[in-house]
Amino acid sequence: MAKHAFFVTGTDTGVGKTCIAAGLLQAANSRGLTTAALKPVAAGCERTPDGLRNEDALLLQSVVNPPLDYEQVNPVALEPAIAPHIAALEARRPLSTDRLAGYCRGVLGQADFTVVEGAGGWRVPLNPAETLADLARQLNLPVILVVGVRLGCLNHALLTAEAIARDGLPLAGWVANVLDPDMPRLRENVDALGQRLRAPFLGWVPTLSSPTPAAVAEHLNLDPLIG
Repeated sequence: MAKHAFFVTGTDTGVGKTCIAAGLLQAANSRGLTTAALKPVAAGCERTPDGLRNEDALLLQSVVNPPLDYEQVNPVALEPAIAPHIAALEARRPLSTDRLAGYCRGVLGQADFTVVEGAGGWRVPLNPAETLADLARQLNLPVILVVGVRLGCLNHALLTAEAIARDGLPLAGWVANVLDPDMPRLRENVDALGQRLRAPFLGWVPTLSSPTPAAVAEHLNLDPLIG
């Protein structure tokens, strides 16, 4: 089996990147593929007896097969729930794409299917000169775009797709993650994105009462990613 790895980004923060990434991992597991995941930098971590832990990273860690240590999934854990570059400066742990890419390369290539999840949207800063987009570029990973479907998503999705293309990375696919089920003309908006985003549509994930990885996986199509 060829090894497949993707960078998962979103149209904004809080659009369900981790939920979708975990669903993709579960879908790959169900096909008998080995899986791995990285959330290279995570802000908003809680103190535990084992150290700082991030809820999103823990979810990814719970799905991967074979297991990974927490530090492999989330090498840079920051406590304040603020922009990562600010949290890193306050913790005196300056971020750079070189350092984060080194952490990622320790995991990339080990599994059949790997996701690297960003933080926030495509242009979240790492330092005065670099953003998380630069990490995706350095790793040369195709991108999966999670669109949080709510008012304003058309503009956010199209601008993000343009930025990904401008940065020279392929858009491997996109997911419609419904955040507002009462959004007027919801289906028409998703159809409008389908007409404009030049990438495979990986799935429409409705608002789920219990968005477990298995429940999300039922709404995702892995075929365009793994052939």
